[in-house]
Amino acid sequence: MNNKSVLYITQAAVIAAIYVVLTQIANALGLASGAIQIRFSEALTILPYFTPAAIPGLFVGCIIGNITTGCMPLDTVFGSIATLLGALGTYYIAHGLKKPGTPGFYATSKIKAWLSPVPPIVANTLIVPFVIKFVYGSETIIPLIMLTVFIGELISCEALGMLLLFALDKRKSAIFGGM
Repeated sequence: MNNKSVLYITQAAVIAAIYVVLTQIANALGLASGAIQIRFSEALTILPYFTPAAIPGLFVGCIIGNITTGCMPLDTVFGSIATLLGALGTYYIAHGLKKPGTPGFYATSKIKAWLSPVPPIVANTLIVPFVIKFVYGSETIIPLIMLTVFIGELISCEALGMLLLFALDKRKSAIFGGM
C-alpha cells in the first residue's frame, strides 16, 4: 500500500470518527431532533471540497452516527444516502468543473467554495422529509418538513460549514496533504 492510499484511508477514518462524535454531541444537546435540527456533523459536508477521502468518511460516519444515536434503520439508510449524494455533489463542484482557460469555465474558486454546501442542503431537503414523514410517522405536511430541514441544513452546512471551509482553507496543504 502506498503513502497516498494510507493517507486516503486515514483521512476517511478520521472524518468518519469526527462525524460520529459531532453527531453524538448534537444529539446529547437535543439539537438533532425537533422541528429544526442543527447537526454539527453536517458542517463536515464541505470536506469533499478539500479531499475525496471525505466522501467515504462522511458516508460511513453518517451510518455509524445514525446507528449509535438510535435512528430507525430506514433513516440510517436514506439519511446516509443523502449525505453520500451531498458529498459527491460537493466534490464535483470543487473538482469536476472545468479548469480556468478551458471553454465553458465560469466558476472561480470563491464561487466553488460558496456553492460547496449546496449539494448536501439539497440532498437532505429532498430526502430527509420523506424519512421523517413515513419512517417516523410525522403528521406534518411534506413541504413544511422540507422547509424545516432546509433551515437546519442552511445553518449546519452553509453557516457552520463555510466557517469551517474558510478556517481549513488557510492550512489545507498541511491538513490534507497532496490529495
